[in-house]
Order: sequence, then C-alpha cells, then structure tokens
Amino acid sequence: MNEQDLIRNVLVDEKNIAIVGLSDKEDRDSFRVARYLLDHGYKVIPVNPSLENWNGIKAYKSVHEAAEENRIDVVDIFRKSEAVPEIVKDSISAKPKTVWMQIGVKSDEGRRMAEENGIKVIMDRCMMEEHRKL
Repeated sequence: MNEQDLIRNVLVDEKNIAIVGLSDKEDRDSFRVARYLLDHGYKVIPVNPSLENWNGIKAYKSVHEAAEENRIDVVDIFRKSEAVPEIVKDSISAKPKTVWMQIGVKSDEGRRMAEENGIKVIMDRCMMEEHRKL
C-alpha cells in the first residue's frame, strides 16, 4: 500500500485520536488540529501532563493512562522528534493502529519500534491538511 492509500485508510477508519502534546493555547498547531478533528467527527483524547482537561475533555498524563479509559486508534504526536521513541514505547500497550508524527516530527527509531509492534507509521504529515485533501 502506498503512503497516500495508508493516509486515506487511517483518516476514514480510525476515529479515536490521542493527541500527544496538545496545547490549550489557541494559537498552537496542536490546538487548531485538535479542534478541526473534533469538528469533523473524530474523538480527541488529550495527552499532556500539564493539563487537567482540554476544551472540557479530560486530559491524560500519558498514552498508557489514556488507554485505560479510551480505545486509541491513532497516537498523533506534536512533540520534538527526540521525544518520539519514549512516546511510542509508552503507546505500545495501548495497541494503537497508527502512530502519526506531525509535520517536522521524524524518528527512525520510533518508526522501527512501532512497526516491530504491528503499528502503522505516518511521519512528517499534518492530519488536518491530509484530511482536507480528501
């Protein structure tokens, strides 16, 4: 399957999105993307240890913690590339179908770890921009 088909399948079939690094500041990309996804029928699961909630939605300190109360299809990462391997490691027990790294976020180690655990990987792409292309 080519990358565009993979992206299309993820956006059509995977609706529960854990957003790691989601900010409560409206001018941040993570906020805008989360708002867009919510407005387009996705369930947003905020993951940020410094937030209690985001837009009235309970926030979690980690993907592992979020998975105790939510099914997670996609782990969408808005953190520096260096943080990705630790986030993927934390996410494996949640059994997401996909790890999605936003524009500018790349990690070959994170990709390898995810793929070794049967998790699809999309790197250096924006979910909102890709959804708009559909």
